[in-house]
Amino acid sequence: MENNSNLNRQLSQLYKEQSGKVLATLVRLVGDFELAEEAMHEAFSVAVESWAKKGIPTNPTPWLISTARFKAIDSLRRNKRFSELETDIQQLIHELEEYNQEIGQQEIEDDQLRMIFTCCHPAIAPQIQIPLTLREVCGLSTEEIASAYLVSPSTMAQRIVRGKNKIKQTNIPFVIPQKSELSDRLDGVLSVIYLVFNEGYAASNGDSLLRVDLSNEAIRLARLVLSLLKDSEVMGLLALMLLHESRRYARTDGDGNIILLENQDRNLWQQAYIDEGTALVQQAIASGQVGSYTLQAAIAAVHTQSTNTTDWEQIIALYSLLLQVEPSPVIELNLAVAIAMRDGAKAGLNIIDSILASGKLQEYHKLHSARGELLARSGQITAAIAAFEQALALVKQAPEQRFLVQKLAQLKSQ
Repeated sequence: MENNSNLNRQLSQLYKEQSGKVLATLVRLVGDFELAEEAMHEAFSVAVESWAKKGIPTNPTPWLISTARFKAIDSLRRNKRFSELETDIQQLIHELEEYNQEIGQQEIEDDQLRMIFTCCHPAIAPQIQIPLTLREVCGLSTEEIASAYLVSPSTMAQRIVRGKNKIKQTNIPFVIPQKSELSDRLDGVLSVIYLVFNEGYAASNGDSLLRVDLSNEAIRLARLVLSLLKDSEVMGLLALMLLHESRRYARTDGDGNIILLENQDRNLWQQAYIDEGTALVQQAIASGQVGSYTLQAAIAAVHTQSTNTTDWEQIIALYSLLLQVEPSPVIELNLAVAIAMRDGAKAGLNIIDSILASGKLQEYHKLHSARGELLARSGQITAAIAAFEQALALVKQAPEQRFLVQKLAQLKSQ
């Protein structure tokens, strides 16, 4: 019984980590999402019985792909008698039967790149691209994705089905675009990868701040894209994620409570990620083509290099440049906080109040939280309490809720 329980745990972890890779290769082989998913699930079912007797193979992913391949052939033959199959279906079965059972890691990774570009095709609505990528590339369940988007599983399932149908109806190919087409597709792909990372780095809702599986998956996907295209913004995105991820173990305490950057134990930061991220930033800047991801990574690099004092002058300069490259009220808010750190709370408050006056970010809890902090630092306790209470009313993430409750308790006790 204990051995079966251990096998089930290992299979569950394997499904979480490898199902996206298995599915990507199967979709390329059979050209159909539904058939590929059905075959993949059958392969995992076979694995439960087979591996209980023989043990888990050294390379389980190729084993699963090979088993699923045969299941797909069986399914095709069941749906219609082989003698009556159309020529193209017969050819597909023939190709599947001759497909090399030994599948290389590079081939699997190439298939995932194909899947990423397929899910992020311009013909698919942007609001569907991310859930589709989370489901088909990252292997998240429909329930997990629905929770992140605060919708019902049935609603999310409909969105994902619409994405799959769009791929089928418009014959979107499962290919890596030609270099001439990459520039038109790259922005969408990078945006999706970064949003996957953000959901893992600071989950939008729920009991845990961190979804390590998602942040690691996003970093892995960015590495895949970089292996395809040595673009400065791909470098910038990978650097940004590495530099953020370097602080993973210092961002929360043992109870999952948030620890602000200024209070983090820097001995817990992962230096290897910092070194790699900083080197990528330097390489991206040296290319002469600096975009928003590279500038954000440069800001993160300044924070990781700071010891006793932060170089707010440099951070302000980088945020000012970023605001020109990508005008955004969120970037304006971050600039306001940096200015407050250099020039005092009042200087930052003036900018934040002007953002609110323009009607922007009124439902963004981090703006109200930042405003509350600056009000508290300037001695305006009553106003600070009101700002933090407004932030608390908007936040959906449990550790951030606890952080705000603690801030309010401290202020009310003064």
